[in-house]
Amino acid sequence: MKKKKFKKIFGNSNRPRISVFRSNKEIYVQIIDDLCGTTLVSSSSKEKRFHKYKKNKTELSYEVGKLLGDRARTLNIQKLVFDKGKYLYHGRIKSLADGIREIGLKF
Repeated sequence: MKKKKFKKIFGNSNRPRISVFRSNKEIYVQIIDDLCGTTLVSSSSKEKRFHKYKKNKTELSYEVGKLLGDRARTLNIQKLVFDKGKYLYHGRIKSLADGIREIGLKF
């Protein structure tokens, strides 16, 4: 059986990369500049502001995406590259992307 080859997604200072990690309970997102090797902005569902939410994981992912978009906008980041990793683009990943797009960021 052949293994799937994943395309390497690379971000730079003009278009940083959004990296997503999804566990069974939480979701973690970072905006990374791969040329410098630094994380510019990060957000996760484990932050204290999300503890009061009584929402399901998909709605919580949407809120995490909106928070990440707000933080990125304060750094004047407008264009991004979305790296969903090994996850399919539906459910929580799609909801996260919709939250980021609502703020006005493009990828």
